[in-house]
Amino acid sequence: QVQLVEFGGGLVQSGGSLRLACAASGRAFTRATMGWFRQAPGKEREFVAAIAWSGGTTALTDYAESVKGRFAISKDNAKNMVFLQTNSLKPEDSAVYYCAAKPSPGISTTPIQYDYWGQGTQVTVAS
Repeated sequence: QVQLVEFGGGLVQSGGSLRLACAASGRAFTRATMGWFRQAPGKEREFVAAIAWSGGTTALTDYAESVKGRFAISKDNAKNMVFLQTNSLKPEDSAVYYCAAKPSPGISTTPIQYDYWGQGTQVTVAS
């Protein structure tokens, strides 16, 4: 059974940083696309970042415009983990952050294309 567990969320001051982590179990995700999404109260779930196997040594990544230059996604295939380093956080970054897995290759920014989801971790940025 596939399971994704996120951790690393919390309360941080504006301009601060958090490192979110997602541990995957149940199957190897070496060639899977892993994504981070977020959902704030009253809003739809939105894409944050994704990382995909490229067939080479450097993974493909994609970011939402709102987080480019501030967030960085990375993956440790040996440990079946994916990370989201969040820097220069703003109050509008406050949301529940979800890790998701898409077993088929290729970057996707659409939630419906991801088959597996974690339970989410809360990030709150105080102004």
